[in-house]
Amino acid sequence: MKKKRYRIECDYLGTKKIPVDALYGIETQRALENFPISGLKLPMSLVHALALIKKAAAHANIYEGRLDTKKGEAIIHACQDILDGRLDVEFPLDVFQAGAGTSEHMNVNEVIANRALAYLRKPKGEYTLIHPNDHVNLCQSTNDVFHSAIHIAAYLQIRDHLIPPLFQLEYALRKKAQQWKHVLKSGRTHLRDAVPMTLGQEFNAYAESVKKDIHHLHESSLHLLTLNLGGTAIGSGVNATPHFSGLVLKELRAVTHAPFIRARNLFEGTQTLDPLLLVSGSLRVLSVNLIKIANDLRLLSSGPATGLNELSLPSVQPGSSIMPAKVNPSMAEMLDMVGFQVIGNDTTLTLCGQAGQLELNVMMPLAAHSLLQSIEILGNALAAFTVKCVMGIEANPKKCKEYLEKNPIIVTALTPYLGYAKAAEVAQQAYEQDVSVRDIVLRENLLDKKTLNKALNMHLLVGERR
Repeated sequence: MKKKRYRIECDYLGTKKIPVDALYGIETQRALENFPISGLKLPMSLVHALALIKKAAAHANIYEGRLDTKKGEAIIHACQDILDGRLDVEFPLDVFQAGAGTSEHMNVNEVIANRALAYLRKPKGEYTLIHPNDHVNLCQSTNDVFHSAIHIAAYLQIRDHLIPPLFQLEYALRKKAQQWKHVLKSGRTHLRDAVPMTLGQEFNAYAESVKKDIHHLHESSLHLLTLNLGGTAIGSGVNATPHFSGLVLKELRAVTHAPFIRARNLFEGTQTLDPLLLVSGSLRVLSVNLIKIANDLRLLSSGPATGLNELSLPSVQPGSSIMPAKVNPSMAEMLDMVGFQVIGNDTTLTLCGQAGQLELNVMMPLAAHSLLQSIEILGNALAAFTVKCVMGIEANPKKCKEYLEKNPIIVTALTPYLGYAKAAEVAQQAYEQDVSVRDIVLRENLLDKKTLNKALNMHLLVGERR
């Protein structure tokens, strides 16, 4: 068995052995030993956002003459290696770590420093040449960099990973609504019989709900464009040059094609998590609506022999280990569970937001994990749900018509002719005798056939004009 080899690094707390091949350094090693908590790691989207800031900062520091060009270029190359996904294994820290994200931030600083040293053909840990704090972190603090990285990662993930599948879902629902615009069915309120509608109207309502959620999510995500970069430790900008944040933001805008701006008040931007809470609130509302749609599809496709059976969902996998031929609404169930997780993450974010004290909110690692996980799992779930469920849904017009013809609540259309009390009496008879409202009205000569046909014209009742 090959013997493990180590190098020794030191800080003001002492020395530590670091695996010789690792690009991370002593602060990362301390965090690995201190926080073996969950096995959950912060998402790479956050690490990449940190690398984006470090790369932009290196450009700014070279431009201002605070960073030697050769060192700066090595740092920039190292950042690009992170962005290209070549160094993912170098970021092993647990979500539940030291507050404010200092451990994760230093993990990134150390990896960049040691990778940059390799470009200069120097050994790992030769920090007199390129230091994680003095060079990679020049003009920066965890408190502005980590905070801004959450904003950047969340905004880009919403824009590139979540909004597209939401539009795809809305389109798929609209397409089904158009396909079924003339399929008459019984509406239901309180899970009881209600007045008629079309299956198209039902699906148009789902599509409209998604459309509104897209709008709300887009509007709330705009708050993420405001960054507290340049505020350093508490918002005062100590150790940062006057033009540093402007140069960094210019570089970030060019690379991400997103209009990031500096916060008007860097103290406020450092103390609060308001933009994260606004976005999380939009994700919570979206999840509530998605759960409603998923559960409606489960109800409408229930059975098929002993349920509603108005819809048939695509069969994606066997549904039971003991009952042969059973098929479950698996994709809708998956979407429910994702929605539950997002709602739970929103509660976590709320607690993180209220836990800030004085000049800093230190709960940012958990806030980052909660928000970015919500965005990621929603994007993945929506893409799968649309393709593997919504696009393949089939209607059962025959069953829809059968239920509608048996529905005594269509008597609602007769209240202008019979009055509420008499119409209620007719409906009760229809339920008790298991006959149609039409048959009772004609049998008791309550209306002539022509008037009855006009009043019970289902296409007019659902709002169609033919």
